[in-house]
Amino acid sequence: MSIFYDGHRFYFPLDNYIRRGYSVIMTSSTSLPPLTPAVFHILLALSRGERHGYGIMKQVEVDSQGKVTMGPGTLYGSLKRMLDAGLVEESDKRVDPEMDDERRIYYQITGVGVKALEAELERYQRIVTIAQQRKLFPKTFAHGV
Repeated sequence: MSIFYDGHRFYFPLDNYIRRGYSVIMTSSTSLPPLTPAVFHILLALSRGERHGYGIMKQVEVDSQGKVTMGPGTLYGSLKRMLDAGLVEESDKRVDPEMDDERRIYYQITGVGVKALEAELERYQRIVTIAQQRKLFPKTFAHGV
């Protein structure tokens, strides 16, 4: 993976790392492409700290209040693409090396991953604001009630 800054803009693979497998030039955090739901949930889980795969799956379940369950195929396929895109990296640290399985790989969010997560959260905030302004939340739908 090659991420670099030419003094004016960052060059790194982001949107198409998941969808098409090629790089996109990004000029600002507002131009970062939307994340897939799986990538969003993985980054959100890792924003609390390093985790191994099973720990990520459990955190996604907790964060989504049980509405999202991520299987190993989705998780590890996404993690591979996220590693290639620089959104996450493998950690050398272990939470408790004495009690942990040494085969477990721990992942941590990178600076690029934090920026992508922040941009996605900003998008969500804008969408929620629009929905509020349009009174589109379920409590506001009258439908003859």
